[in-house]
Amino acid sequence: MKFIIVFVALFAVALAGNPEVQIVKQVSDVGPESFEYVAETSDGTYEAASGHLENAGSEHEAIAVKGSYSWVDEKTGEKFTVEYVADENGYQPKGAHLPVA
Repeated sequence: MKFIIVFVALFAVALAGNPEVQIVKQVSDVGPESFEYVAETSDGTYEAASGHLENAGSEHEAIAVKGSYSWVDEKTGEKFTVEYVADENGYQPKGAHLPVA
């Protein structure tokens, strides 16, 4: 859960650098064992994620997250999107612009 709070805080700090960018949509629902959030800004940046607690109460307790984020390149106008899963297997991003192993 701390990861998500830090991630959203860093997202907000990144936006603070450009006063022309405005938050268009921001929705979050955080519970004790799950969360969901969506954030969208006027410059075309979009971020959404949801996560839930797995193996609650065990020594293998962990949070599993699915999400995506996208942005528009300022120079080319090209839109980039990354979809990801973050779970017991680590961070696994996928995107048309990312190399495949």
